[in-house]
Amino acid sequence: MTPPRRLDTYLTTLAIVGVGGLALVAFATPWSTVSTQLLIWPTLFLAVATIAGEFKPIHLPTGNFETRTMSTSAPFVLALVGTAGFGVAVFVQVVASIADDVHQRRDFRKSIFNSAQYTVSVLVGGVVYSALADPPRWGVPVSFDPEDMIPLLVAGVGMIAVNWLLVAVVVSLAMAQPLKPVLLQDLHDYLVTNLVLLSVGGIAAIMVDGGAGALFLLVPPVVAAHLFADSAARHAHDATHDSLTGLGNRGQLHHELARAFEATDNSGTDGPSLILFDLDHFKDINDTLGHPVGDQILRHVAGQLVAAAKENASVHRLGGDEFAVVVRGGLPEARHMARELLASFDNAVPVDRLELLVRASVGVAAAPGHGSDGETLLKNADIALYHAKLERDRISTYSPQLDVNTVERLQLLADLRTALDTRQLHVAYQPQVDLIDQRTVGVEALVRWYHPRRGLVGPDEFIPLAENSGLIFPLTAFVLDTALGQLASWRALGYDLRLAVNLSARHLSDLALPAQVSQAAELHGVPLKALVLEVTETGILSDPARADVVIRTLRSRGVEISIDDYGTGNASLSYLKRLEIDELKIDRSFVSDIGSDPHDLIIVRSTIELALALGLRVVAEGIEDEPTTRTLRDMGRVIGQGYHLGEPSSAEDLEVRLRAERTTAVSGKPARA
Repeated sequence: MTPPRRLDTYLTTLAIVGVGGLALVAFATPWSTVSTQLLIWPTLFLAVATIAGEFKPIHLPTGNFETRTMSTSAPFVLALVGTAGFGVAVFVQVVASIADDVHQRRDFRKSIFNSAQYTVSVLVGGVVYSALADPPRWGVPVSFDPEDMIPLLVAGVGMIAVNWLLVAVVVSLAMAQPLKPVLLQDLHDYLVTNLVLLSVGGIAAIMVDGGAGALFLLVPPVVAAHLFADSAARHAHDATHDSLTGLGNRGQLHHELARAFEATDNSGTDGPSLILFDLDHFKDINDTLGHPVGDQILRHVAGQLVAAAKENASVHRLGGDEFAVVVRGGLPEARHMARELLASFDNAVPVDRLELLVRASVGVAAAPGHGSDGETLLKNADIALYHAKLERDRISTYSPQLDVNTVERLQLLADLRTALDTRQLHVAYQPQVDLIDQRTVGVEALVRWYHPRRGLVGPDEFIPLAENSGLIFPLTAFVLDTALGQLASWRALGYDLRLAVNLSARHLSDLALPAQVSQAAELHGVPLKALVLEVTETGILSDPARADVVIRTLRSRGVEISIDDYGTGNASLSYLKRLEIDELKIDRSFVSDIGSDPHDLIIVRSTIELALALGLRVVAEGIEDEPTTRTLRDMGRVIGQGYHLGEPSSAEDLEVRLRAERTTAVSGKPARA
């Protein structure tokens, strides 16, 4: 930005000139002559109209996604110049300006500038009119004749031209932009509107001799001009602003970025920067509490972002639950503001009788390092935001490494959507074996993806993508529907198995899940007691209150709940005490090394004893050899799962296994895992 000294020097100089001009008018105007020749009521009418014009400006839409506020006091001040003398006109304009500044509670410095530039503008207009009128009229009111119209209109043009120039210089210095483009910006609309207003001023000057009553005839056209301008401004505002929050929309964001880039190009400084916000789990709020509550939260978030943003930032809503903040500054300033804005989310949002804690993920990108135009900056901020949501970071700053990684992930995410639609996904079944009698008592349904180009895509690659994009819901619905259909086929053949299906943390926040599970089981004719839903401790901890409700509702309908990866999360014992569950699944990180690590052996033995004492079923996963199987078998009634007992396989291969176990049981020979 331009050093403040230049702007301060300009404002100080203008204030001195304005005060000097006001003093000159005060001393040079022959007030005794003015008081005897002044038409009191018409002058009073024009003075009131001037004040009203300051209080009620016209909101003029421009071609730059903005609305320019334009005072309508100019025509009435011009009429005062021609009929009451420019001494009266200057003082009426200054009084009107000060009254409006007090009403709007404007900063003192801004009020001084407004009064000074109005004084200079009206004084220039008065001097031009006095010089062109015949005879010259230096501040003395005389009768206004039709031939005085041209000098008065020329004076009006001079008045608005000086006003335009003085304001443009301030904008140029404050925004560090060249003066010429600032002067030319919206010049056409400004001139056309003011020429119309000045013609009203000329008509008002002619009508002064008819008294205040005649001047009242000008009220309808002036009011009509306000109404038409306000209507156009509303349409322009609606086209560039979000109707729900009142924030600028995506189009306004691009315009704001373009202006910010132009300002930084002219000043040679870094920036602008862009901060993107995306609310976490907002879909769950909408689905659970309804869209009216969701809208209320969006309005609240918009308000808190505006309140927390600095003066050099503008807040926009891009759609849905995504917000953008343009910062006129470099990366350090943007990251600092991102932290402050994110801190505003620490306060709960009051909704009716509830208080909801809304969280957000943030992506930051800053010019010139992260983009030299608005589109590139937005793309890179979006990549940073995607990374923040994927990695569970609150704030992520763009880097080129994220770009490469994100492009690949975005392509994989797009392919995953296609895979769901084209049935590229398959379900494999891994047996769960009772280690005492070596019989398959259950299966875990595991999704597999055979990509047409990549081949087999591991779950570790696409499951996190599904969780963070929302595809986890249709993905789990596919697994549940496919596996329940297969379970129904096996049960028809006489195989009484349990079916285990994994749930993500997002499912535990979905209060509609129990009804969806019940409908899927009913569709295939499978009793809910045959279904085991596996949840993790970290998933429960992400939203404990809702998870508790969802789990209790599922169990009340007959579904069994298993704590997966037991021992790797937090507060395991406290959740065993509080939650009603049916099964503990000991994580493979403890089970696989019990033959070589005494500590793992103690942990697994203690966990099994605790679970069996609580009446829970125990599943040990990660069994890779026979010694591990024997060790676990000696610890009690344990269900085993692992490659040694059976790899994930197709439904057909598992059916062959089940048939072989049945044949072995009938023949009386010992079963083999």
